[in-house]
Amino acid sequence: MQAMSYARYGGTDVLAQTQRPTPKVAPGAVLIRVKAAGVNPVDWKIMSGGLDGLMDVNFPVIPGWDVAGVVEAVGFDTPDFTVGDEVYSYGRRDTVQGGTFAELVALPAAIVAHKPSSLSWEQAAALPLTGLTAQRTIDALGPLDGRTLLIHNGSGSVGRTAIQLAAHAGARVIATGSAKNHPRLRELGAEPVEYGAGLQERVRALAPDGVDAVADFAGGVLEDTLALLKEGGRQASIADWTVAEHGGRYIWVRPDARELERLSALVEDGTLSVDVAETFPMQEAAQAFESSMSGHGSGKIVLTPFTS
Repeated sequence: MQAMSYARYGGTDVLAQTQRPTPKVAPGAVLIRVKAAGVNPVDWKIMSGGLDGLMDVNFPVIPGWDVAGVVEAVGFDTPDFTVGDEVYSYGRRDTVQGGTFAELVALPAAIVAHKPSSLSWEQAAALPLTGLTAQRTIDALGPLDGRTLLIHNGSGSVGRTAIQLAAHAGARVIATGSAKNHPRLRELGAEPVEYGAGLQERVRALAPDGVDAVADFAGGVLEDTLALLKEGGRQASIADWTVAEHGGRYIWVRPDARELERLSALVEDGTLSVDVAETFPMQEAAQAFESSMSGHGSGKIVLTPFTS
């Protein structure tokens, strides 16, 4: 099969279109023909060697953890799925090697869910990692009904999902983002504020007594968080592990089909929408990584199948 892969750590120059063996389909697993694969910052951070101290890597590596596609085959004793099912998954495994930037990927059935029919392939591939991360963060900060939540980096993919989940949970949401993204943040249910210098004053103008909870999807904002958080308030971060030293929770999301199905239900009832900013054919994964690295996107970046 065709796949994007790299044989050593490095920048986007180590990523190449290659031929790789078709994945084996173990008992309890499904083989998925990839219709779209989401791009996440963790993909290129692993490729750079930045997570070498955390995760085992077996070269050559096919990157990618998010996928949407069609079941091509099932392993023994896998009654959950049949050939032809439309599915999606956050496909992280403990060892980095066989990812989703390929024509086919094999994943344990326990982390695969049926794709919401209302989502396109690209939208479905954009949701798993960001959606599960947002959901785990909001769960960690709850209950939020009637409380004020500050979201750092509300305009990022995780932040956009978190805004919707928090608003659905009854929270008043204040979210940071650049001015160009403020209209969309309002549509999603947040009161937007500009990030950067002067943030505390801007948030205090909306919430003079401070906020009840803070979700950090940016990093480097702990000082602002502590200054704005009410006594006894809750905080969680996906970008700063030191939050735990200040009574907060550091979030590292787990693959889980049951949790993904919770998101599916919210998609199907119209509560949750998914923004896709850019798509690239699979062979342009390096360009997709570069766009992700720029940090200026207004939604998720997604890879579509190889073109001839």
